Amino acid sequence: MLDIAGGVATVTLNRPQAMNALSKAMRQMLHDVMHRVDADDSVRAVVLTGAGERAFTAGLDLKELGSDASALGAANAESPADNPVKAIEQCRKPVIGAINGVAITGGFEVALACDVLVASTNARFADTHARVGIMPGWGLSQKLSRMIGISRAKELSFTGNFLDAGTAQAWGLVNHVVEPGALLPLAQRLAGDMAQIDPAFLARYKALI
Repeated sequence: MLDIAGGVATVTLNRPQAMNALSKAMRQMLHDVMHRVDADDSVRAVVLTGAGERAFTAGLDLKELGSDASALGAANAESPADNPVKAIEQCRKPVIGAINGVAITGGFEVALACDVLVASTNARFADTHARVGIMPGWGLSQKLSRMIGISRAKELSFTGNFLDAGTAQAWGLVNHVVEPGALLPLAQRLAGDMAQIDPAFLARYKALI
């Protein structure tokens, strides 16, 4: 889903019945929406969140993977139409991830593609790549250690254990933790602040960082 107001585009991963899992169709839609907001001069900042309170996104749709062996290639896809991290990173505008629930494995990688993370108290993060025997292909192995330190990143990745929102904030992964009802207003307020900055300058600054 896409809503644009006051220079802020709010993009919602909308498959709550499937924990907002990234089916092939959803990955294509995310690519199309991110391309659209990147090209829309009325949009100056983006908020990415998940529908409901259970999940930001559970990553790749395992049911789809089970029925289509070729779908596993999405874990290392190069095309932004199939790789949601590339779709997000190609947006020149700041992207705030509003983590409303679990962000698991590929979903964790999608969260890490955002420029700034804020979370509700329902948020939890987990890297279960090792548990399922699939190497991370969307950048987690490099990004996570830069954000929380290599030892903590190894602990999460080698155990598959969950990281709660409070600890994620203490470790520097998320900037703010609020109650579920306050999450989207907070993210949109931060995006609104960013929308006040000259967009061309902000795009250059984002590329520099």
